Amino acid sequence: MPTASAPRFAFAGDRDVAVQVLDYLLEQGHRPRALLLTEPARASHADELAERCGFLPADAVLRGSAFRLPESVQRLRTMELDWIVGVHFPYLVPQEVLDVPRQGMLNLHPALLPWNRGWHTPSWALLEGTPVGATLHFMDAGIDTGDVVLQRRLEPHAGETADALYRRLKLLELEVFREAWPCLVDGTFKRVPQPVGVGSTHRRADLFTPEVQRIDLDEHVRAGDLLRRLRALSTSRWDEAAWYEADGVRHRVRVELRRDDPGESG
Repeated sequence: MPTASAPRFAFAGDRDVAVQVLDYLLEQGHRPRALLLTEPARASHADELAERCGFLPADAVLRGSAFRLPESVQRLRTMELDWIVGVHFPYLVPQEVLDVPRQGMLNLHPALLPWNRGWHTPSWALLEGTPVGATLHFMDAGIDTGDVVLQRRLEPHAGETADALYRRLKLLELEVFREAWPCLVDGTFKRVPQPVGVGSTHRRADLFTPEVQRIDLDEHVRAGDLLRRLRALSTSRWDEAAWYEADGVRHRVRVELRRDDPGESG
């Protein structure tokens, strides 16, 4: 059960890693005072998060953009929160909500900030050859630009697609959060500003441009460059895949890679 000194926090999230982080918090005896969930049309794990927080009153569970409403902001203020913990929460958070918790709002992000702020971080890391990792940081008015609490680097494998890399990054995110949380609870955490003038940022729409996804069948390209691009665009979604056109028909391309077992060579 929570103790009198337990942090007062709201939890905002989606995806399986959000469920894992919430499970960790509950195992530590730390119950959220409010739950901010993705709207049903966009959510993947909102129901699992809600089930774990069945102890919350109905007006403490905010779905979709309801958390931005004046009455919701006021409701959060009455909770006297220390933190809002965000894990893959897909909304821009206005300043009036960021100002609610005494310590601030945290965000767990599958990238080694300042590289790959925003969306589709594994794909862009592979496409652009930028550093890969996971970061817990404070949220501010920018997109993934707030002070860093803790981050860890991850090296991508040569035979790894963006989807496979994303799965490993989510495991690393959980490790980062578990390592950082005790310091946040006892106040020994540090805030490290992100460097100015370096890094990269991508909007969700950036991945869907023809310049990124289209394969020109008549273009001469190095095999290694093409394979890297196909790896980067092989995710869990077909609309994020590379494509080419033949006879007026668009075809999508994803790759599957497996490292040979030395004992299987013929």
